[in-house]
Amino acid sequence: MRGARTFLLAVTCALLAGTAAPGTAAAAEPGEVVVFRTELVPLTDYQDPHGCHKLPPDAHVLTNRTDRPVTVYGDPFCLTPGLTVQPGFGAHVAPGSGSFSA
Repeated sequence: MRGARTFLLAVTCALLAGTAAPGTAAAAEPGEVVVFRTELVPLTDYQDPHGCHKLPPDAHVLTNRTDRPVTVYGDPFCLTPGLTVQPGFGAHVAPGSGSFSA
């Protein structure tokens, strides 16, 4: 009898764990990365960015509005060591600074 209860408890926990994971993944919002260039140009908005993205040559400020860290690189191919920008934060980027990855 004790073995049956242990088995049922294990099965119940496995089922609950299997149903909880998709719900939390669906609740997470991918977000966006927003780049400010100048007062004369609209913001550049990268919706749900994945992989390497070249920054506009006149980029000035990058804002991370995703739920994961974003890295800013000094080259256009995301190859050099970079600055990590945490979710909800931003960073000044030098014009021609290169790229970012999410």
